[in-house]
Amino acid sequence: MDGLDIKFSALADPTRRAILARLSLGEATVNELASPFEMTQPAISQHLKVLEDAGLIMRRVDGTRRPRRLAKAGIEAMDQWLGMLRTALEKNYDRLDEVLAGVDTTKKGKTR
Repeated sequence: MDGLDIKFSALADPTRRAILARLSLGEATVNELASPFEMTQPAISQHLKVLEDAGLIMRRVDGTRRPRRLAKAGIEAMDQWLGMLRTALEKNYDRLDEVLAGVDTTKKGKTR
């Protein structure tokens, strides 16, 4: 669970979330990732560096190309943490369902 702060901090930026969404379709180069944005290639590169430092993406060397792809371990670490929260939330809802099931919703003795 180490490094969750930096991972979630990296996700705070909508451009970086859009980059991750694009990479969920498959690896891409900086130019391919930059094309939908109205920003310079160096600005996109800075976003990629933040995502790499957070462990959310990785770079592969392919000759002169440097395509990026999602980093399975980084994404799984966040998913594991969120899964823990989902489990706790489900337990809370289950307890609430039990309490509500025990509440008598009919008002005895009152007539209109």
